[in-house]
Amino acid sequence: MDVTPENQGGPSGPERPRDTVAHLPQQVREELTRRLRRSRRTLREEDVRIVEPPLLRRAVGASSLGNCMEWFDFGVYSYLAATIGKVFFPGASPGAQVISSFATFAAAFVVRPLGGLVFGPLGDRLGRQKILATTMIMMAIGTFAIGVIPGYSTIGIAAPVLLLLARMVQGFSTGGEYGGATTFVAEYSPDRRRGFLSSWLDFGTFVGYALGSALVTLLNFALTDDQMLAWGWRVPFLIAGPLGAIGLYMRLKLEESPAFQQQLDEHEKDLAQKSAGSEFRTIVKNHWEALLVCMGIVLLYNVTNYMVTGYLPTYQTEILHRSSGFADLLVLLGMVWIVLLITFIGRLSDHVGRRPVYAVAAAAMVVLSVPAFLLIKMHGTWPPVFGVLILSTLLACFAAPSAATLPALFPTAVRYAAMGIGFNFAVAAFGGTTPLVTAALVNGTGDDLMPAYYLMLAGAVGLLTVKFLPETAQVPLDGSPPMVGSEQEQRELITTSEALYRATRKAA
Repeated sequence: MDVTPENQGGPSGPERPRDTVAHLPQQVREELTRRLRRSRRTLREEDVRIVEPPLLRRAVGASSLGNCMEWFDFGVYSYLAATIGKVFFPGASPGAQVISSFATFAAAFVVRPLGGLVFGPLGDRLGRQKILATTMIMMAIGTFAIGVIPGYSTIGIAAPVLLLLARMVQGFSTGGEYGGATTFVAEYSPDRRRGFLSSWLDFGTFVGYALGSALVTLLNFALTDDQMLAWGWRVPFLIAGPLGAIGLYMRLKLEESPAFQQQLDEHEKDLAQKSAGSEFRTIVKNHWEALLVCMGIVLLYNVTNYMVTGYLPTYQTEILHRSSGFADLLVLLGMVWIVLLITFIGRLSDHVGRRPVYAVAAAAMVVLSVPAFLLIKMHGTWPPVFGVLILSTLLACFAAPSAATLPALFPTAVRYAAMGIGFNFAVAAFGGTTPLVTAALVNGTGDDLMPAYYLMLAGAVGLLTVKFLPETAQVPLDGSPPMVGSEQEQRELITTSEALYRATRKAA
């Protein structure tokens, strides 16, 4: 669907439509043909939505900020797992403290599906923007609360109980956050650039993690161990209050997504009405295949994600006995590398497709996981750096296309709820439990390559999932009008639809 500006050289007149159609990706040609056959006419100006750049920038920016804040907390919690274990579980052994801390970390993921079940249907009925503002408030409250909870030495068993409650508030709000944010950005993005623009959402994810880990690293260098244990660990969590206020202000200024405001046709409106009373049942019955594909992609992405961001810092300090400063800097370097790569990979997925990006990266993870961990285990500086960069590159390949791929699996009327179900159940079962399960496997078997084997298994599941993943690069979202970024793209698409319509009628 590349646009050839009128003031540039190239074919003109009747040859342009044929050339345009010939250069359409197959999946775009098939989707446009399906829509033209159903409507029995060519596209008109009112059928193609032009996204205004200021609205698009605000939508992407506000959604990315929410992810940034969420992962600021996760980065902080992952880096402070050992310290939090000492503050809230002081009577346990060092290994048990870490496992207890990660168990509290994983508990937030237990309630994530519940958050998705509550916020998803509300987002499909009340609108994406309202729910995203609500999840932002809850997330800020939960994170800020962790920073003010007294330790075990002050209030006893109530301390870990309150920590667990705060984490569950975070998990519940997060259940509506990522699915809503990906839905919102995907529905705002022009079809040709959805991979690139949606990748900014996960760009915010890793910026947030990098900022959180950088702050903890700075505190570790600036404060003594006693100071960190006494009060230093609280500082990053207390910052969530001001961040939440900024994020809430930005989200309240957003307009509702175009796809939610205007369904493509009456079929989708009927679907929305029917699903209002029993959306969960409707989704599972009518979209179970898409749900399984969604969960497979989420497993691939999030097992890698939480292995690198959640377990790797603790793996280095507790298993490899490295200093926390070196371990923190190493993982921070990986996060910065992902931030540099992710939007380029998102743009690449718009051109070559989502499936090739996932397939190559999943195969590479099966092959490279053990070598990467062998490098991480080696002495010196550069071998561990290369090992972390290998894992970070694979993670960037999974993260970049996800925010564009997952919402495209479902129609507009049930997209938010379906994302809430598929994404959160998979994250709860496989992603958030990765640090806990991996730590238990290493402690139970004594094999410090268990993390690599776990990644290999995730890569194999990813390869199987890609076989059933439909290619959606540049394809209009199901139940949404075609989205373009300019009037020129709109004219080009209308011209292309005319050529396709003529070809369809001749074939009939």
